[in-house]
Amino acid sequence: MSKYLDFRTNMYRKGDVIFGAGSIVTDIGLVLSGSVRIEHTDLWGNKSILGITPASGVFAESYACIPDEPMMVDAVANEDCNILFISVPKLFTPCPAYGSQNRLIQNLVIINAGKNLQLSRRSLHTSPKTIRGRLFSYFSQQVSAQGSNKIIIPFDRQQLADYLNLDRSALSKELGKMRNDGLIVYHKNTFVIKTDIR
Repeated sequence: MSKYLDFRTNMYRKGDVIFGAGSIVTDIGLVLSGSVRIEHTDLWGNKSILGITPASGVFAESYACIPDEPMMVDAVANEDCNILFISVPKLFTPCPAYGSQNRLIQNLVIINAGKNLQLSRRSLHTSPKTIRGRLFSYFSQQVSAQGSNKIIIPFDRQQLADYLNLDRSALSKELGKMRNDGLIVYHKNTFVIKTDIR
């Protein structure tokens, strides 16, 4: 099936742009190793991180499935990574010899629904007016997802600021205040939430 669907792989170095904003894509990217950062940069150079696609995740599926729809975001290698590309036009051309093709399409729909959920979560995290409110929202979701008050987040400080649509220095200052208030303990991207976040 890989030959029929024109599977191909490519290696990227950290910081390489895999798909750039404005480009027309017809391939879905599957991260075999490393991770890919999805980000948006406006006309003034302000950057927002919409999410990070880890190994075994996919990206650009929405754009690849809509013909001639230019990408509004950049897909950037968050670290050295290996990407498998799957041709959507081939994927949507039925081939009776490959029953697993239907399963691949089903999985794509499930993944796409999950991505929509991630974007909805980000909207919830960026809706509070205060920095602490945004951090409370994000940490609450991470504690729930990881099932522990000790969480590891996939962002460094700048990336977390970009994800929550905040200034990095203001974010760092608020994290320091939260630590002084006894709400959190942290080192790099590992956080321990000391009290219930409400």
